[in-house]
Amino acid sequence: MAWAVLLLGLWLWGRDLADGVAAQLATTGDVAAVGRPLGRQAPPQAHAPLTAAVKAEPVGLTIDALGVREGGIVARGLDAYGILTPPPDTSPALVGWYADGPQPGEAGAALLVGRGGSGRDPHARQALVHRLTALGPGDRVDIQRSDGSTARFTVEDVQLYDRDRFDARRAYAARDRGRSELRLIVDEGDGEGDGDGGRGHAAPRARGDGAPNVVVVSACLTSLQAAGTRGG
Repeated sequence: MAWAVLLLGLWLWGRDLADGVAAQLATTGDVAAVGRPLGRQAPPQAHAPLTAAVKAEPVGLTIDALGVREGGIVARGLDAYGILTPPPDTSPALVGWYADGPQPGEAGAALLVGRGGSGRDPHARQALVHRLTALGPGDRVDIQRSDGSTARFTVEDVQLYDRDRFDARRAYAARDRGRSELRLIVDEGDGEGDGDGGRGHAAPRARGDGAPNVVVVSACLTSLQAAGTRGG
C-alpha cells in the first residue's frame, strides 16, 4: 500500500511538472510552431485569389531582395516534355509566362520562367540563376499586371533540382487549390541551339561534371496593390 501511494505521488508530481513546462513554452515560444519542425517559419498569410474575369497579364517582375527589375515578360508554352520554355536568346525579354495557365493572382499556380543565360547573355545568367538561390522564406516577389495593379507574392521556399531528373508536372502543381501561387523557374542549363533535338535544353552532362540545375521559387499571394496607388 505504501508503494502504491508513493507511485501515485510521483505520477502526479511528473504531470504537474510537464504541464508547467508546456505552459511556459506556449507563452514564451513561437505558438505557431506547434505541429511543425523547429526553426521553420510559419506560412505567410495568404491573400484571397483574384477573380479570373479580369484580364491582367504579367508585364513586370520585381525582386527587391536581389535588385531584380525586369520590365519585359512574354507568353511562352510547354515543350514536348511538359517543361515551360524560356524566351530565346534573340528575344529582349528575359522572362516568360505560361499564358495557358492562371494569371498571377488567380487561383492556382502561375508559372514564370527566367532565361538561364548563355555565353551570349551572361547578364541574364547572373541575375536570374545564381542570385535566385539567395532568396529565402519571407522575401517578396512583385508582379506588375497589365491592369496597373501589382500582385505581391511571399516566398515560401526555394528548391534546387537535378535537371536530368526534373519532374515538371510535380514542381509546377499548386500546393493548395484555394490559394494563388507563383512558381518562378530558371534552368541554368537552358539555351537555344544546344543540339538536343529541339527540346530547348542543353545536352545532359556526366555525373560529377557540374550538371546544371533547375531553380524553382515557390511563393503565394499575400497582398494586392490596386492600380494608381502607392506603397503596399
